[in-house]
Amino acid sequence: MERFEGHCHLDWWANSMTLLASVEVAVAIATTDTGWSAEGRLLTDDEDEREGFAFLCEMDPVFELRFEDESTITVNVHPAGEVDRFTLTEYAGPESRSIE
Repeated sequence: MERFEGHCHLDWWANSMTLLASVEVAVAIATTDTGWSAEGRLLTDDEDEREGFAFLCEMDPVFELRFEDESTITVNVHPAGEVDRFTLTEYAGPESRSIE
């Protein structure tokens, strides 16, 4: 089983040109028999950032997970009870979507 642990950013894009929010996170990603599993936590103590992150997750949990080498993968963020902890799954929906 391969495993990655490191610091990344979760970027929330309002549209293809507007990055609305970016938070630094620590993630652990491991390969599994069916693909991969990932969990992480926010790396901020700022209450406003935590609340903003929770709001965005509730409004639309699709983020870009950006690695240090600037590569990205689109993911769904699933809060894990605490506002600063979450799990990730790969986003498999359409490239363009509207938010209501």
